[in-house]
Amino acid sequence: MQETARVVVIGGGVVGCSVLYHLAKGGWTDVLLLERSELTSGSTWHAAGGCHTINGDPNVAKLQKYTIELYKEIEELSGQATGFHMTGGVLLASTPDRFDWLKTTAAAARMNGIEAEVISPTEAADAFPLMDPTKFVGAVRTHVDGHLDPSGVTYAYAKSARKLGAKIETHTKVTGIARRGDGWVVQTDKGDVICEHVVNAGGLWAREVGRMVGLELPVLAMEHMYLLTEDMPEVAQINAETGREVIHAVDFDGELYLRQERGGMLMGTYERACVPWSERETPWDFGHELLQPDIDRIAPSLEVGFEHFPAFQTAGIKQIINGPFTFAPDGNPLVGPIRGLPGMWSACGVMAGFSQGGGVGLSLANWIIDGDPGFDVWAMDVARYGDWATLSYTNPKVQENYARRFSIRFPNEELPAARPHKTTPIYDRMLGLGAQMGDSWGLETPLWFSPDDTRDVFSWRRSTDFAHVANEVRACREGVGLMETSGFSKFLVRGPGARAYLDRVFACKIPAVGRMALAPMLKEDGKIQGDLTISCLPMPAGGEEFLLVGSGMAEVFYARWFDRFLPDDGSVTVEVLGLGLLGLSVAGPKSRAVMEAVTGQDMSNAAHRFMAVRRMDVGLAPAIVGRVSFTGDLGYEIWMKPEYQRSLFDALMASGAAHGIKPFGLRALNAMRLEKSYGGWGTEFRPLYGPVEAGLDRFVAYTKATEFVGKEAAVSERATGGTKRLCSFVVEAVDADVMHDEPIWLGDERVGYVTSGGFAHHAGVSMALGYVDKAHANADGPWTVELLGERLPMRPQPVALFDANGARQRG
Repeated sequence: MQETARVVVIGGGVVGCSVLYHLAKGGWTDVLLLERSELTSGSTWHAAGGCHTINGDPNVAKLQKYTIELYKEIEELSGQATGFHMTGGVLLASTPDRFDWLKTTAAAARMNGIEAEVISPTEAADAFPLMDPTKFVGAVRTHVDGHLDPSGVTYAYAKSARKLGAKIETHTKVTGIARRGDGWVVQTDKGDVICEHVVNAGGLWAREVGRMVGLELPVLAMEHMYLLTEDMPEVAQINAETGREVIHAVDFDGELYLRQERGGMLMGTYERACVPWSERETPWDFGHELLQPDIDRIAPSLEVGFEHFPAFQTAGIKQIINGPFTFAPDGNPLVGPIRGLPGMWSACGVMAGFSQGGGVGLSLANWIIDGDPGFDVWAMDVARYGDWATLSYTNPKVQENYARRFSIRFPNEELPAARPHKTTPIYDRMLGLGAQMGDSWGLETPLWFSPDDTRDVFSWRRSTDFAHVANEVRACREGVGLMETSGFSKFLVRGPGARAYLDRVFACKIPAVGRMALAPMLKEDGKIQGDLTISCLPMPAGGEEFLLVGSGMAEVFYARWFDRFLPDDGSVTVEVLGLGLLGLSVAGPKSRAVMEAVTGQDMSNAAHRFMAVRRMDVGLAPAIVGRVSFTGDLGYEIWMKPEYQRSLFDALMASGAAHGIKPFGLRALNAMRLEKSYGGWGTEFRPLYGPVEAGLDRFVAYTKATEFVGKEAAVSERATGGTKRLCSFVVEAVDADVMHDEPIWLGDERVGYVTSGGFAHHAGVSMALGYVDKAHANADGPWTVELLGERLPMRPQPVALFDANGARQRG
């Protein structure tokens, strides 16, 4: 066996072989795959083999579309049949709520060039005659769906990779991984391999491979069952009459998926009474084995299946397959570089390997070769979890996700497993005020407040929180509101080289001592890598330090990026503060009076102007106070150590009582930032857009001398204007508001899509933010947005609905 390689891929399932192929296709042929047994051992060989393009995240859907289109390429290159059958399919809804979801899903799919039509139950039965149309209220017809031979696809990837120069060693068990200089030593039972990069595509053994480098990956294997029927005369009749196979079907409310298998049918289920497999350790001697079937466990789902698909009532069951598949807590893959372990990469948790394996392989190979995945892969990025995603957290969350895989996740629904997990010192205070909590990167965070014990009714339409959120907005706009901001990511940057370092990493002008700045962070291609604020503070012993604040869910994502540019001389340190620094914010026209009462200091505009920051005592607590607010109103962000948060909160509430202070949550904040047309990270600001397109160009210091990351590309975008524009619209909505990914139409032409939206309570209108083609951005209309299957009129809103000139914010 060779002793060196540029990249070692651990794991010979479909994902590992796809990564190997894409690395070799990208020109890196000194790559080696190690498999402890035969290729396809683990989950790959017993997979049901279905593949589809529809996904809740449009960016993942694009990669799934790429995966399916790739099969012809690897089949031709390798000479290995993939057994791919493009049948198309139907997605079935038996409830109005599910049908609403399908309409939304179909609209988002079409936006990405994926064929999907909303059809009636009768039309669905014409396409899939095995169903009883009276059991359903609607459906979506898809076309780029099918099934394949799992082993054939895996060997097609492997043979294609070998033809391009890659190497594969089977029956070679990895026993350890150790750091060596700037690279790694992969230890095996056949000797060591020295390499620059290691890819963990270990599948069922991904946890064990991660633990070799001290990493606990949030993955868990679940038992998954599907049955194969004997030959069915109904199937033979459909084949004879149509000249084709029976198409795929997904019955979401029945938790079932179906397709033809030879002369019979395959029926699989994501049953609610799910069972994890090897919760703490995966046995190394497991391979091409199956688990004991448990038909009683899936009986409730089968009963629904027999009712919805009557032909199954008389079909004989030939075999029940039960095998383990790995899942992350949210069901999406874990892909990308591991922070703190340069050259260590994750490619695991890919439960839909035949829908996503090609896209995972492509993006990871791009990342390794070019330093960038080439796509917006946030939904799959391993950085979306932190060290708080422990084994004990992961296991119940994975089980919850599996049991709900075909269930509706309403936009206002919060899931209960493994909660509460992270809390702050004022958690009980917030609950006492009626806080309805959400899970924000593992942290319990108030979404809205229900002083009269109202509870959310989960829906695609406006819910029972509507009036309460309106009251929170009113309190902020007319008086003063208080919000907890502890969930943001926080970083402290210090050292003699800190200013120069930040000047390189960020595209903005770095603020002077006592000032804050909105700080876009760009990738080398000029796209938006981050959207933070930078505060420059004096240090007690002289010099300056910088507090960086950004989206909480991007903490590891940002930290990984900061690490990439740190100088080797130790002149800069970046400390991830996490919950070591907590936050509160007061906002509204009376917030200045509250701050003066609680600090005993002059907080006038002359003494503490907009975007000023300084250290001061707030109540009894030493704190950092910056004059800024995402509500778009007069406001202050206050940062303190955890031990002070409780007393500081009490002091603010006591001082604010005379001014009618009210707590508010994330839903009220969303309403207020919409009427200011403020974008946010993960919605408007993503690695898909340049600063001109996103409206952030006014914060980019194009002329500063420093060659900041992405400067050349940003200057080029400024000259060309990019291809899109972020626009704001007022929507003529009735009882539902846009959320994200709804198509935007100009006349009969689809010209853009929504990135976020909701009801702006102070303005009293429904709003949408979204990107449209640059050529149409200034058109008068007619504009419409597709929501729940209907086209709703809307009008452009070129200026903010609230405080358009910033008088209140800056006054």
